[in-house]
Amino acid sequence: MIFRFKPAPYVFGALLLLSQNTWALFSDDEARKAILELRKSVSASQAAILDLQNQIDKLKSENAQLRGQIETLQKQSDDLSSNQKTYYQDLDARLARLEPQTVEVEGVTGIVQAGEKTAYDDALKSFQAGQGKKADSDFTTFIRKYPSSPYLPLALYWSGNTKYVLKDYNAAITQLQSLITRYPGHQRVPAAILTMANANLESGKKAVAKKLLTDLITKYPDSDAAKEAKPILASIK
Repeated sequence: MIFRFKPAPYVFGALLLLSQNTWALFSDDEARKAILELRKSVSASQAAILDLQNQIDKLKSENAQLRGQIETLQKQSDDLSSNQKTYYQDLDARLARLEPQTVEVEGVTGIVQAGEKTAYDDALKSFQAGQGKKADSDFTTFIRKYPSSPYLPLALYWSGNTKYVLKDYNAAITQLQSLITRYPGHQRVPAAILTMANANLESGKKAVAKKLLTDLITKYPDSDAAKEAKPILASIK
């Protein structure tokens, strides 16, 4: 007789449960490992991303610094170019003042020597400032020093007016007559005739003044000087 051991049904159940728990335990370990590996991978990726972001921020900062340096250098270059341009312009202006130049002054063309225009301007400024004696001296010096100047007609005109203001009427008439004789077509002639007429009138030479005013109105009817001459002429008895 052969004896056969037959496990009870609950034994099979226990064995089956043990087998399932063992497999579940094994699966959880593997899952934990996978999760840990995944976390390591994510952490590494995050670290790499953070490192890249830091590198990007660093590059941005360096680029900003470089842009700032470039802008500074560009401004320095622009300033240097501007200063150099100004320097050469000033140099050209200084050289121009030292070299004779051909210019046209109220229709009169001539060569202007170094310092010539400055001398004329200074004399005119003295007259405009009411410094009659200084203006008279300055214009007299200018006329003597620059007899061929294109500014000479103006110097004669203002010199005559300066002498008129100083009540040196005969000298004023002589100076203005010189302008009219030497430059008969000059645009200052009508005004010069008017001042001459007034100078003669102030000197008591009414007949001469009347003739000058009449000639002025006839010859230059549209001039401002002629308009001023009409009431003066009308007032002469």
